[in-house]
Amino acid sequence: MPVDAPTTPLLVTLVDDYDVVLKGLAHMFDAHRDRIVVAEIDANAELDDSIDIVLYDSFAQPESDQLEIAALVANPRARHVVVYTWNLQQELVDAALAEGVHGYLSKTLGAADLVDALERIAAGEVVVSRAGRRAPSAAGLDWPGKGVGITDRESEVLALITQGKSNAEVAQLTYLSPNTVKSHIRSVYRKIGSDSRTQAVLWGVANGFSPDHHRIDHWLGGP
Repeated sequence: MPVDAPTTPLLVTLVDDYDVVLKGLAHMFDAHRDRIVVAEIDANAELDDSIDIVLYDSFAQPESDQLEIAALVANPRARHVVVYTWNLQQELVDAALAEGVHGYLSKTLGAADLVDALERIAAGEVVVSRAGRRAPSAAGLDWPGKGVGITDRESEVLALITQGKSNAEVAQLTYLSPNTVKSHIRSVYRKIGSDSRTQAVLWGVANGFSPDHHRIDHWLGGP
């Protein structure tokens, strides 16, 4: 159930390596500015204030490697850390909760439900979205390649192969089957007019699929 809105808006920092992903997520809060203030979308910027919620967007991030999440939890400026993801496998949820995250939220949540969940977390609850059938991402989210018809999941796969990951590594990181990864790659090839992995990687580099790792590095380094 939604909690009563706090008297002052929550300060929320968004963490991910992709500008377009962060900007889309930030815009989801536009209609809720009385309840949520996005404190930064560029983790390279200096930040002196404590943050109510650090929202870790999992797009093309190593969810199965808990080191980054643990470092965010350990950062004294972060009162609460929340993972925002498509992947709700129980082992991922359990590992993140063991590291001390306060929420594990699905990207299928609409803006109002996402804000409600963040307010509940700030009030002291641990909130975990239910796993369910694969559903489209919430309206308003963005990702590299969306403008040319690449789906959210295809975009994540292309981002990972642009980083040099093998199909097996992509499958491990995304919790997709190897055959599903191959299917996504073939679909991406058709949409961008690529005949090879090399061409696809070059297209990815030229079209926003290369991460800026300094964003997460800033948080890993602490205050």
